[in-house]
This record gives sequence, structure tokens and C-alpha cells, in this order.
Amino acid sequence: MVFPDVRAKVASNGTGPTDEFDVDTGEEESELQFYGGRGMSAFPIAFFIVWAIVQTALWRVADTTGLTIGILIGLMTGMFFVKGSWTGYANTIFEGMTQPVAVTAVVAWLWAGMFAETLQAGGFVEGLVWAADITGVGGILFPAITFILAALLATGIGTGYGTTIAFVVLFFPAGILLGANPVLMFGAILSGAIFGDNLAPVSDTTIVSAVTQDSDIGGVVASRFKYAIIAAILAFPAYILASSMMPGLGIEGDAREIFLEAAEPAGLVHLISMAVVIGAAVRGRHIVEAITWGIVTAIVANLVFGLAAVSDMLVFQAPADGPLVEPLAFLPILEVVEPDAVGVGGSLLEGIAGFFELAILILFIIAAAQIMIRGGAFEAILEFSFDRLATNVRRAELTMVGSSALINAAITINTAAEIAIGPYISKVGERFNLNGYRRANILDANTAALGYIFPWSGGVLVGFEAMQGLPAEYEFIEAGMLVNPVEVFPYVFHGWLLVAVFVVAAYTGFGREYLIDRESEEVARI
Repeated sequence: MVFPDVRAKVASNGTGPTDEFDVDTGEEESELQFYGGRGMSAFPIAFFIVWAIVQTALWRVADTTGLTIGILIGLMTGMFFVKGSWTGYANTIFEGMTQPVAVTAVVAWLWAGMFAETLQAGGFVEGLVWAADITGVGGILFPAITFILAALLATGIGTGYGTTIAFVVLFFPAGILLGANPVLMFGAILSGAIFGDNLAPVSDTTIVSAVTQDSDIGGVVASRFKYAIIAAILAFPAYILASSMMPGLGIEGDAREIFLEAAEPAGLVHLISMAVVIGAAVRGRHIVEAITWGIVTAIVANLVFGLAAVSDMLVFQAPADGPLVEPLAFLPILEVVEPDAVGVGGSLLEGIAGFFELAILILFIIAAAQIMIRGGAFEAILEFSFDRLATNVRRAELTMVGSSALINAAITINTAAEIAIGPYISKVGERFNLNGYRRANILDANTAALGYIFPWSGGVLVGFEAMQGLPAEYEFIEAGMLVNPVEVFPYVFHGWLLVAVFVVAAYTGFGREYLIDRESEEVARI
């Protein structure tokens, strides 16, 4: 992407989300012209937001395919408002879909999906249920514990999306069985993802916020800890209080008894698999490498301890008349089946299969956001907010908070939103001599939080997509138990509290630092 007033090139050393990330404004880029002015370039994304609200909130139809149709109709309709040739508009769609931030998100989902499903095949959920049952942890406390554990994992591996997938697949079913409220469980998972996305040194949002504000990553992380921990300390008891007032589904009868009888501690060996991922990430390994080591560890543990067979993780179901099928039928990954049952299965495939539709949706959303940027609506919004509202340091910081929230409503991948608004945050902050740490913290807190709150945001949708496969995995989970994205909106406590902390900080001056107070030692690098 190219945005005004910023030039940053980040050379990779293997710890960040992409090998190379450029934001270069040395070249003048052509803009799209729309009938009705710059604001009309926001039509596709505005149409999608309205569509998403009607579909998920008013009609209660939480279906990714329906959302994809909405963004496609918005993109097609927006083309009719373009002045002159439509070629530039069409090219901008492809330009947006090829942005590294979008591809990075998709790759993280696929790797995290394989990891989570492999742990599930090895009985990790059953191990969690056994541990909770033996220690007396019930439905009231489980969401709060889930929040803390998700926060730890996300801080270690640096991907909130990956954490959301893993915990929806592994902890959400355990929470339901133990009597936790499903909405609170989903909210707690998203809250933990926010904590890690905001604080992890290897998180893409942490890196981008530091880079765009010319600050070193270590200093940024150290300076933002006080804000994150305040929100977390308040969120933990909030989940306990909410759980005491919001009962679970009360699963009883044969399904509960059968599952509890099957619960055993052996699955807890996969705590080692999770520790491997966290350890690799903390040591600076690329997130794909870190999760790959986790997958390898999980596969080895499944086989060594007899938790899952090879065919549970990967199996080719082939017809008997296929060439070399019968001679190779002894292979553990090959199963001879009737012609109508041919296919490929196992946890590795199931881990990625559920995210294809969501990946397409997110790519089109990024494309719509790129049209908004090229057409000038994005810049017009920011110009108004910064020129009319940011008249003193307090109002400037409040404007930063509000503008980042507004952009996240339109650009639902938080990293993409940060890249887009980062230069403007830098410009208005420098106007009032705010140092890079303060600017980076305001930028990252709001984009990290709100990217997991809006019902149409990437963080919520990736969790909901992972949830869709649970009824097929567990007989005690029915479709009606799944959480509509609009239902979880008020219960992402850590996200809302983190935004509130920065609103208060901007108003009171808590934690405010100027250039003369402290300067970054070096520009951030990944």
C-alpha cells in the first residue's frame, strides 16, 4: 500500500509476519474518481457493513457465504459510480487482494487450523475436561481461566487469529460441557487474543505500530504493558461476575456422561505442543516456523502415546479399482472405500478446509478498503477529524482514538487498518510533540481491540468460522449452541476495557510522553 507522509522499509530477520514490508510514498499514485465525490468510494465497504448488520444482527443469519455475497454486490455496484474507465477500479480490487497483510492473515489461519485440529485429534479437549473436573473448576470460572490462557498463548505466538482458532476448537467445547455460557466463552477467547495481539513483540500489529511511529519494538512493548495489564486485571473478574449471572446450557444426560467418562489426562501431553509453539515464538522464530514445530510435536505425541492414529491426521480414501490402491492398502494413510465415499480426510485437512470461504471474504473486504483509499474517502475522513477536532493535545489524542476506531469499522483486518492510519497518527502526534511510544500505543490498542469486536471484523469471523465445524466433532454440540457474531459484541471485555483505558489516558494525560521526555533509541525492525 502507499499512503501519504510516510516512508518505511522494514527488512526481515525472520521474526515478523512477512519477509518484506514496504510503505513507500516516493511515487505519485493515480486516484479513482467517483460521481458524487470522494465519499462515494466508501460505498462498497459501507454497503457491506450495512449488509453484515442486517444479516447477522437483524436476521440472525451468521453465514460466511452470505457475507461474501454482500461484499461482492457492494464491489459490483460501486463500479457504476466510477468516472471514466472501470479498468482502474478493477485493478484496485486485485491490488487490494494481493496486499501482504491479507495473505499473512490467511496463512496464519491455515497453520493454526492444522495445529488446533491435530491437538483435538489427540484428545486435548478431553484432557482439559478431565483437569477441570478433577480440580473442581466449573462453568463460572472457566471463561476467566480461558481468557488468561488465551492471552498467554497469543502473547507467545504473536497471532490473535491463530489463538482464536485454537481456543474455539479446543476450549469452547470444554467450556460448554462444563456449564460455561457459550457467548462468554467466545468473548473470553477474543479478549485473550486481543491481549496477545496488542502486547506480543512478534505480533504483526505490534511491529506495524512501532514501524509507522519510528519506534523500537522493545520500547513500545515495555511502555504499553501498563495499559494492557490494567484492562486485563479488570476483565478477569468481569468474566467471573458475568458467568455468575449468565448460566450455561446445562448439558445433561448421556452425552455429558459419555464425554466425562472418556475424559482422561493423556490428552494434556499436548500442553507440551503448545509450549513448543510459545517457546519458538518467544525465541524469535517466524510464526509459521513456530506453529510448524508445534504441529510436528503434536503428531509425534499422538503416535508415541497412542492418542491418535496416522489416519486420524491424514487419510486418503480411495476406490478399490484405482491403480496401486490394493497393493498399497497396507499404508496407514490409505483406506479402501466405496466409490461414493472417495475423498481425503484427517485433522490436517480439516484444519484448513473450514477457512477457504473466510479467506475469500477477507480478500474482498481488503479490496473494498483499497478502493476507499484510492478514491479518497479514507483521506477525507481523516482530514476532517484531524483538522477540525485535533486542536490541542488532549483533543488530538482523543481524535487518534476515535479515528482508529472508525477506520477499524471499515478495514476489518486490524493490521491493514494500522498500516492505513499509521501515517496520520504520526503526523498529528508530531504536531503536538508526542513521542513515538505514545503514538504507537494509541494506534495499536484500538486497532488490536476493535479488530476482535465488530461482528464483521476479521477476528470475530475467524472464530465463528472455526466454530462451524464443532457440531460434526462433538455429539453434545448442536448448531443452536453456536454464537452469532453479533451476540458476542458486548462481551469482549478486555477489548472494550483497553479502548476505555486509552480514552481515559487521552483525557487525563495518564502515561503521556513528549519527545523531550524520551525518544526511541532506534527505528523498529523485524
